[in-house]
Amino acid sequence: MSNSKKTIRNIILLVAAGIVIFFVYKKLTANGNKDTAGPAAGPKNPSKQLLTDAWVVKTSALEQSIEASGTLQSNEEVEIKPEINGRIIHLYFKEGTNVRKGDLLVKIYDEDLRAQLEKLKLQQQLARTTLERQENLLKINGISRQDVDVTRNQVSAYGADIEYTLTQLQKTELRAPFSGRLGLRNVSEGAIVSSASVITTLQQIDPLKMDFAVAEKYRNVIKTGDQVSFFVAGDTKEYKGSIYAIDPKIDLTTRTVRLRAMVPNNSGTLFPGSFAKVQIALKNLPDAIMIPSQAVIPGTRDKKVIVADSGRAKFVVVETGIRTESNVQITNGLKPGDTVITTGILQLKPGMPLKYNKVQ
Repeated sequence: MSNSKKTIRNIILLVAAGIVIFFVYKKLTANGNKDTAGPAAGPKNPSKQLLTDAWVVKTSALEQSIEASGTLQSNEEVEIKPEINGRIIHLYFKEGTNVRKGDLLVKIYDEDLRAQLEKLKLQQQLARTTLERQENLLKINGISRQDVDVTRNQVSAYGADIEYTLTQLQKTELRAPFSGRLGLRNVSEGAIVSSASVITTLQQIDPLKMDFAVAEKYRNVIKTGDQVSFFVAGDTKEYKGSIYAIDPKIDLTTRTVRLRAMVPNNSGTLFPGSFAKVQIALKNLPDAIMIPSQAVIPGTRDKKVIVADSGRAKFVVVETGIRTESNVQITNGLKPGDTVITTGILQLKPGMPLKYNKVQ
């Protein structure tokens, strides 16, 4: 009975050992077939060649300019106010009309000042007559010199009062300080005005001034005398002016420099306060080399482009200059006639053959 159990156990062990040997053999056979067939299983078709777009370098005219926002201002502007208190007896101007320098605009009541002036003139004349008599008496020692000096000082004092009254009379007449155009009036005849009352405004609109600001990096590029062009809202005409003043201080908040230009306005179509879109021409380069911006590969130390060299890719270090919306100026590294690759530049490597899809 014990022999039968041993026989059965041996049979089971032999079967298990056979199964293990079978699986080990199968695994080794499979690995051998995989290694043998590996190279043959790879794709036999080579990868397709990369198609790229190219740009033939040529020269073109380039004008560097900057844009800014400006505001038109009157060349001269003043509020017409009286220097003294009084009642307006006459207005000699019409609203919105042109006047010349020195034209009488407003008259303030002055009868009291005129009466005072006449009184002072009579008192001065009486003092002069008294002085003449005293001087004759002084010759015969009929009066003291002190009395004569007092009378002489009185004559001079009346003269000073007369001059002061004449000055006050001049203040009753408001005249145009310069030629220009009047604004709307704020008072009527008979109104009582003071030195704080604004009767109207006077503006010189030919020529006009235009204020605008540019970034501080252009401070040493722009100078007085430079020409500017601009457009105003609602008008397609291009206007021109010239810079005549530059603020010596850079604004600490915006880091900009304020400039002021003089603008002719013979036609009278420009008005103070209008918004202006200003353009300033900085450079005019007739033979600039311009290429598409996407052709430039930026690096940490330099910039490169890919050019075609005997049908293969060649990386060339370049220096850039002025940028426009889509192109960039190349100041060094390229010459007219070179073919620059504009697409697929990230997939290309030095020496790779080139095949073009489109050449511009």
